[in-house]
Amino acid sequence: MSLHTEIFNELLKLAVESGASDVVVKSNKPGYVRLSGRLKPVDMDPIAGTEAQAFVDDHVPRVFKTVWENEGQIDFAYTAENVGRFRVNAFHQRGTVSIVFRHIKSRIPTFEDLNLDPDPLLHLAKAKDGILLVCGATGSGKSSTMAAMLNWVNHNFDKHIVTIEDPIEYTFQDDKSVFNQREIGLDVPSFALAIRSVLRQNPDIILIGEMRDKETFETAIAAAETGHLVITTMHAATVAQSLTRLFEFFPPEQQLQARRQIAGSIRGIICQKLIPALEGGGRLPSNEILNCDATIKTLILEGQFEKIQGLLESTGDSHTYSFNRDLYRLIKAGKISKGDGLRFSPNPQALEMNLKGIFIKT
Repeated sequence: MSLHTEIFNELLKLAVESGASDVVVKSNKPGYVRLSGRLKPVDMDPIAGTEAQAFVDDHVPRVFKTVWENEGQIDFAYTAENVGRFRVNAFHQRGTVSIVFRHIKSRIPTFEDLNLDPDPLLHLAKAKDGILLVCGATGSGKSSTMAAMLNWVNHNFDKHIVTIEDPIEYTFQDDKSVFNQREIGLDVPSFALAIRSVLRQNPDIILIGEMRDKETFETAIAAAETGHLVITTMHAATVAQSLTRLFEFFPPEQQLQARRQIAGSIRGIICQKLIPALEGGGRLPSNEILNCDATIKTLILEGQFEKIQGLLESTGDSHTYSFNRDLYRLIKAGKISKGDGLRFSPNPQALEMNLKGIFIKT
């Protein structure tokens, strides 16, 4: 094993043992680890730019070498022996190499592990068809939530599940279901090609790592309309923002048709944030969940998106609720502080009223 690989493996081992989610390496600086959402320096010698460059050159898969050389940035997976598997993003900045590692945990988490309320998630995971969006910022736990849902399906239903990922984040072991997991660059050259061919692979459930463009979304709609459940992610902070972003895929003259298609195919939207836990360190997920029932579908069809947030706040449905309702629950349960709840709330004034016992009537 080369010296630069040893240096990186030791840093990654320290990160895993500390419970860090990410490792950030900038040439000629010590490594940094992200613990409970906060970036902290590691007490170590600076990592030379030549070592960072050599690490990427040695470990980027052969099929990606041309991309790395021509574009100066690349995503790939790396396995450190006796440490674990990592999602890697390498890139150039100011003429030197920087690398970010995201630890991919080998054991697929359960809803209990993630401190998630399983009831609304299982309700959505049982859908026979349609599109299920899991939204949030980078590092908000979207992949873990999807993995927990798919593994529950794996243990309870006989489904063929095809995943299209860049790179693969969790490796599933077949139980009642059968998984085929395709990694972009290794198993198929591009997302576009994988998306175009997936309907010929006889799936029941399709996981698409990220909703990237109009073509991807149109394929997801086609799959939903032909009896498949499509689970995918998107970078959006709230349910309202998720819906807005969906319609941004379509030009003005296609908006009416898009509303019809989305109203007919969307099953649910899960938005997630990670909030600092009050006890024991770490972070807890808070969710905003929209179960797309007949009322929601009608509002989407009619373009009355502004009414959906009011329903999230006021509904008594246990499968649909706003961030504020979930933050209120976490604060009252003593799991997060009031200050953090207000800081992460999209509407802190309304949450403050909730904590005083004032709620919108259902």
